[in-house]
Amino acid sequence: MYLEHFNLKELPFRLSPDPEFLYLSKNHSRAKAYMESTIWFTDGFVVITGEIGSGKTTLIESFLRDVDKDIVVAQINQTQITAIEFLQSVLVQFGFAPFKMRKAELLATFNQFLVEQYAAGRKVLLIVDEAQNLAARVLEEVRMLSGVETTKEKVLRIILAGQPELNEKLDAPELKQLAQRVRLRFHLTALSQNDTQNYIRHRLEVAGAAGRELFAPDTFDKIFRYTGGTPRLINTLCDTALMAAYATGKTTVDLALVEAAIEELQWVEPSMRTHNQPRPSFEQKKAPDTDTDAPIIGRLILTSEGQFLGEVPLRRGRKIIGRTTDNDLQIESRFVSRHHCQVISSDHGCVIEDLNSTNGIYVKRRRVRRQSLKDGDVVTIGTHELTYVDERLAKARNLSDTLPSIETTVLARDVEH
Repeated sequence: MYLEHFNLKELPFRLSPDPEFLYLSKNHSRAKAYMESTIWFTDGFVVITGEIGSGKTTLIESFLRDVDKDIVVAQINQTQITAIEFLQSVLVQFGFAPFKMRKAELLATFNQFLVEQYAAGRKVLLIVDEAQNLAARVLEEVRMLSGVETTKEKVLRIILAGQPELNEKLDAPELKQLAQRVRLRFHLTALSQNDTQNYIRHRLEVAGAAGRELFAPDTFDKIFRYTGGTPRLINTLCDTALMAAYATGKTTVDLALVEAAIEELQWVEPSMRTHNQPRPSFEQKKAPDTDTDAPIIGRLILTSEGQFLGEVPLRRGRKIIGRTTDNDLQIESRFVSRHHCQVISSDHGCVIEDLNSTNGIYVKRRRVRRQSLKDGDVVTIGTHELTYVDERLAKARNLSDTLPSIETTVLARDVEH
């Protein structure tokens, strides 16, 4: 990786929600203050919304790092669940084993727990991330949970965080009672142009830049134009630009490198994008190999239970793999985290890195945090497998003349073993 090249201690633009790297813009500071208000007040919900990649999860992690020890927290991130599963998930967070309980027992256990915590002088906080995915029935269950109270105050504090669709759900007529309990609502907007520049410098400083300017001054305007100030997109573009600088031996990212990174990512300016444009499917995304002159370093073959699902070419740069639609490779499975892992490709080869996923990544049945990939390596992610094919070796051996296709070879190898 480029850490030694740029004399950095950590990767500055990782997508994992590390609170150490949180940049508190005016809007992010206000959103965090609203979260903190749930500790002071107990008369309603706090709702934080923001577009994909706006920094909601990082903000939550920063907030949780600072809460007092007398606060008992349940944090729910998997929200495509039933009302019963939601209650079970909350109780699991509080140390119970509720999977054989019926609903009445679940509610009784939860209510008793709240009363006990209140009597012990502890505050209970429930945080639900990705709350826009909660069904109306589950949201109504959340409202009912908030009903436990003493003569003076509510016992359960609640923060709901999610994409803008959460507001639409809360405004639905059938959730009128829940909406009335919302004490504060705040929408987390994208960073301004000035904040984008400060955000990049802040993350570099945390990573060990020690005041060094790793991005030329004329790059910030271009970065803002192509990311719209969305933190996750800024991270993706800046990391790709640093990889490009590393590959060419440069110690500073100039405008040409940012433009090369944009071309590699196949991005267009936001003003040129059509509204409601559908995200390309997996097959559509793998097709345009000729859009760039960069050579293909390797390929990832995606299979599940022996069934071929597709492949993705790897050029210099990074591919993010996860459950949600904003990933380069989306794997829709409850065993896959929102941003599960990333594959970083350079002229030296490809490396896969876990992004603090729940279920991890496995190579040769061994859980790994970071692993250099060799030709034929199979990475297991839940019930799916990613087989790495080193394209450089394939060309060297002239495999295209002797085998019908790479995909067939990989699948046949899996069957034989």
